[in-house]
Amino acid sequence: MSITNLLNIKYPIIQGAMAQIAKAPLVAAVSNAGGLGIIASGGMTADMLREEIKKTKALTDKPFGVNLMLMMTNIAELTEVIIEEKVGIVTTGAGTPKTFMPIWKEAGIIVIPVVPSVMIAKRMEKMGADAVIAEGTEAGGHVGETTTMALLPQIVDAVTIPVIGAGGIADGRGIAAALALGAKGVQIGTRFLATDECPVHPDFKAAVIKASDRDTMVTGRKAGAPVRSIKNKMIKEYIRLEEENADRDTLEELTLGSLRKAVQEGDTDNGSVMAGQIAGLITEIKPCKDVIEEMMTDAKNVIAGLEL
Repeated sequence: MSITNLLNIKYPIIQGAMAQIAKAPLVAAVSNAGGLGIIASGGMTADMLREEIKKTKALTDKPFGVNLMLMMTNIAELTEVIIEEKVGIVTTGAGTPKTFMPIWKEAGIIVIPVVPSVMIAKRMEKMGADAVIAEGTEAGGHVGETTTMALLPQIVDAVTIPVIGAGGIADGRGIAAALALGAKGVQIGTRFLATDECPVHPDFKAAVIKASDRDTMVTGRKAGAPVRSIKNKMIKEYIRLEEENADRDTLEELTLGSLRKAVQEGDTDNGSVMAGQIAGLITEIKPCKDVIEEMMTDAKNVIAGLEL
């Protein structure tokens, strides 16, 4: 089944669930433009999620989903809200959905886990996932080890459910490449940071636009929780402490509230400016509708113009 038919959307584009960023204004804008907006529930209480869902419903009558970070302790409460509010699509990350998969499926929810490896993709298919998002290490935020170019075709060959490509995709060429590797659609995060509707501080957007191809860095690999962000004063200090084998408490103290600092306060020196390696390709801020339509037009032109 195609992703557009499965999700009842116009274009095979899913907006990445970026914590503290993927809220109603961005989610609704992506859905209204023909993609699938996703609310990032990371750090939310049940009441907060319900409010965000209601805000999104007020802005769009198109399908949208909710992402659940399964490391959180309130997944049961968030699940209740999702079911009560009749949200029909859930993406997952940071843990196994095994406990909640039967509950979601009984409620008729489409479940799409984000996966970093073939092994986990096969496991998700056996659990009943409707599709998987194969996310390469180029992506912003929490990442795995394998590049999208290597990961995507291997997962496509390993499972029978639809595979969505993610990591390092920000234009029509990236979409065409993902489709050529066997993906049925794409998930895009970093490109949507530089949109009119993205509810982040203007200085955060400026940092994404200013970034070059080598301006992101992964921290936290030693601790087993790698995260890709744009290099800044805080990131450099974190790397220094990691190299000195600082304990976890010291590292957590440095990063405490860092995402909020960047997203809400625009502190791009001491905050965590999570973005993918493809940030170097992004040069301007546009409405989500323009971004999506331009990407789809360019993807079709790229595919039509290919020569062997």
